[in-house]
Amino acid sequence: MGFGANLLFIFILIPGTLIMLIAWIFTRNIQIGRLLLFGWTCVIALAILGTVVSFFTEKKQLDRDDIYGTYVIDRTKFPGKQADWQYDHYRFTITKDNKFFFYVTDKNRVVRAYQGSIGFREVYEHPRLVIQLPQPHQHIMEEEPTLYRNVFSFYYVFNSPKFGNVFFTKGDWKSIE
Repeated sequence: MGFGANLLFIFILIPGTLIMLIAWIFTRNIQIGRLLLFGWTCVIALAILGTVVSFFTEKKQLDRDDIYGTYVIDRTKFPGKQADWQYDHYRFTITKDNKFFFYVTDKNRVVRAYQGSIGFREVYEHPRLVIQLPQPHQHIMEEEPTLYRNVFSFYYVFNSPKFGNVFFTKGDWKSIE
C-alpha cells in the first residue's frame, strides 16, 4: 500500500471501526452494524479490485530466462509488404550459453548466419541486453537494442540505418503464405 493508504487505514479506518464497534456493542443498533459491515465490505472489495486491475495493467517483469529464445520480426507494428519481407528475411536466437545468432534468410532457408555473444547490464531494473557483434555485420544488428515491455509480452527494437526501427518479438518463424 502507498503512504496515503496507510494513513487512511491507521488514522481513519481503524479508529472509526473501533468507535462504531463500541457504539454497536452498547446500543445494539442494527444500523450501526450494517454500516460497519458495508464499510469493511467496500474496503475489501477495493483491495480485490486493485489487485485485479494491477494484474491487467502492470508491465511484465523480466529476468534473464525470459530473454533467451528465438525472435522474429513483429509484423503487427507496421503491417504491410515491408514488414512481411523483413519477417521472411531476418530473425535471431539468443541461447542460454549467451550466444547470439542472427540469420539472414529467404523464408525458411538460411542464407547467412552471424554469431556473436551477449551480456547483460545489471545496473538497470530489468536485464539490459548487450550484444558483441562480429565485424562486419548486418545493418539491422545493433549492440544495445531497446527493450519495450507490455502487460503480457515484450519486444526489442533495433535501429537500422536503412529501415529505421525494426521490431522483433519472441516467437518461432512460420510461413505467412
